[in-house]
Amino acid sequence: MAVHENLVLHIGEDKFYIEARDQGTKEVLVIDRLSQEIVLEPNGIKLPTVTATQPVCGILGTVNLLAGHYLILITKKMKVGEIKGETIWKVTSTELFPYRKTLLHLSEIQQRYNRVYENMIQQVLDMNCYYFSTTYDLTHTLQRLYNTSPEFSQIPLHERADQRFVWNCHLLRELSAQPELSRFILPVMCGFISVKVGLINSRRFEYILVSRRSCFRAGTRFYMRGLDEEGHAANFVETEQIIQYDGNMASFVQTRGSIPLFWSQRPNIKYKPTPQISKSQNHLDAFHRHIDSSVVSYGMHVLINLIDHKGAEKLLEDRFAKTVYDSKNEQIRYESFDFHHECRKMQWHRLSILTDRLAKEQEQFGYFMVSSSNELLKHQIGVFRTNCIDCLDRTNVVQSLLARRSLYEQMQFFGILKPGEQIKDHTFDNTFNNVWADNADECSKQYAGTGALKTDFTRTGKRTRYGLLKDGYNSIVRYYKNNFSDGTRQDAIDLFLGNYIIEENEGITFPSPLEQQRDVKYLLLPLICVIAFSMTLISILMPPAETFLAIMYFIFWLTATIVTLGLIYIFGLEYVDAPRLCQNKIKVD
Repeated sequence: MAVHENLVLHIGEDKFYIEARDQGTKEVLVIDRLSQEIVLEPNGIKLPTVTATQPVCGILGTVNLLAGHYLILITKKMKVGEIKGETIWKVTSTELFPYRKTLLHLSEIQQRYNRVYENMIQQVLDMNCYYFSTTYDLTHTLQRLYNTSPEFSQIPLHERADQRFVWNCHLLRELSAQPELSRFILPVMCGFISVKVGLINSRRFEYILVSRRSCFRAGTRFYMRGLDEEGHAANFVETEQIIQYDGNMASFVQTRGSIPLFWSQRPNIKYKPTPQISKSQNHLDAFHRHIDSSVVSYGMHVLINLIDHKGAEKLLEDRFAKTVYDSKNEQIRYESFDFHHECRKMQWHRLSILTDRLAKEQEQFGYFMVSSSNELLKHQIGVFRTNCIDCLDRTNVVQSLLARRSLYEQMQFFGILKPGEQIKDHTFDNTFNNVWADNADECSKQYAGTGALKTDFTRTGKRTRYGLLKDGYNSIVRYYKNNFSDGTRQDAIDLFLGNYIIEENEGITFPSPLEQQRDVKYLLLPLICVIAFSMTLISILMPPAETFLAIMYFIFWLTATIVTLGLIYIFGLEYVDAPRLCQNKIKVD
């Protein structure tokens, strides 16, 4: 059942009217701004005098803040492409519409807190990573959709969606409680989608990459690691590579997710905080829950672990390997590969050691393929689950290599590639590389706050000096964001997903978590670092005649930064921007 695509919002004094303008319908959704009652008028109504009218692209849902309810609407969209002839859209603009017309019912402190909550919601909406379709279920892979019954397509889109990937599920809870509203209920996924046209040997095809980010245990790089009690992994992303050619379709699915143990890595000003493994929680039980659920969804698994075999990461590698061994699960195999050691000194060709080890399983797992007549030709029976410490940079490099091998086989099967030809022999190779690099950047921005590292290898097949410089810049920005802004970003995500629920009298009858004010010390270190960096640039750009002054500038600000960092280290000052809404979710004991 499709969702309405053409909507118009009419804002009245006491009600919102959302009118469906699709052909053959007169439905109007009426939302009472005072009682919050939602009513469907299936045959339309005569609209009263309204204060404003504007077209909208979809309803994201409603959220309750201190000021009351807010309606969240998609106001602009951009076409990404088509999958199976169905249009895929990217959200490019959203807007919050408060039910209440004033904030006079709030105290001054509550008004301040409400503005903070509004900004949090807007921060998540501005992530520029939301996609939807009014006619196609984006949350499922082609194979999962193929294996459904004919009646499945008659189920409302939000009900049949894979709930792991519906990022506005919490926002839709009030609408979802009324089945008659189903054509207004739009599931939205977070992640990345690219649809490109390829041409090889005069054969035209569509190359599609879809990455679906799980809304369970979602968050930021250092505040969301490992598993929760239900077995959900942080930074879990399902990536599906699709090729459409002459009515035929093929897809290859991979997953990534944080190391499936109870562990944390809280920021503490250090560039790489030491990972902490829980000593009291039952790793094996949570690992079983995570893997058992994943096996149901994807079949057999190869768990590819790319973290270091020495230093701080070694403890995680040892515990992960032991947990896999203790699980005695015949559906999984553990493949450990020290990416940094094997590819040291830019020896990236050594990645073939890993892909050769995985070749047997990749042939065994296969991929999904259907003919133009919808006949099943191949079925994917297993998946590669890849992780590094962040499940970003190293992970994306390896996933792109596995995807390339699968795509090569599919193109050979379809006759797109001639015998003996490789993808790299054609200009489409640039498209493939850039799509995977774009995917890496978007997945990284959503979790770590910056584009991915090592994307020069993904884009060009080799490491470059420019790529190393870009990685250095991204590493500096990551360091700043992870320490000084990710706590607020984590709070924003928790509020958006419903992990934190605002109570009506927060800040009046009981304290608000926002009362944990960040004093001047939270601004001191970032300020000194920014000034020191600026002065370093000024020193470099100064003319030779002022070399002595430039050196003095540099020494002064370098000393100030070192002293500040030293004080933090010695006295253990808590400078990081820590989450305030759901602090218990980021701790391990």
